[in-house]
Amino acid sequence: MAWWRKQTNDGSFPKTDAGSGSLDDYQYGLQPKNARVLIRLAGSDPYQAELASLLGDEELATAGGQRTAEEERTDAPMQVRLFTGTKVTGVVGTVPRGLESAVSESFSRLEQRGEKLRIPARVVQTKNGLRVELLVGRTR
Repeated sequence: MAWWRKQTNDGSFPKTDAGSGSLDDYQYGLQPKNARVLIRLAGSDPYQAELASLLGDEELATAGGQRTAEEERTDAPMQVRLFTGTKVTGVVGTVPRGLESAVSESFSRLEQRGEKLRIPARVVQTKNGLRVELLVGRTR
């Protein structure tokens, strides 16, 4: 198995809240292979109350855009806020380590097309609580 296929947890989140996604779901240039590609955010356990209020909302998207030069320089985690159509939530999770570049490329594609820098998202119920999935494949 190649090193990039392995989903690793850097130890900062419990295994049940480590997020998920794989670089195998992307083609050259970090283009998603299909419209079903998604990334499940890590670190959502502290935000369960906020996520419960968003459960079932069909118009969720990421709020904000690419990381600043300072965040890139310090290798800060990529935190995600959601836009609900009328307001912006607080932080609801972070992009799992190793997948930040896939999210950044999605923002770049949207910017090049002149679209808003918003990746569609949804809140899903799992056996370990509510989680946020970024629907990165829809940015193809």
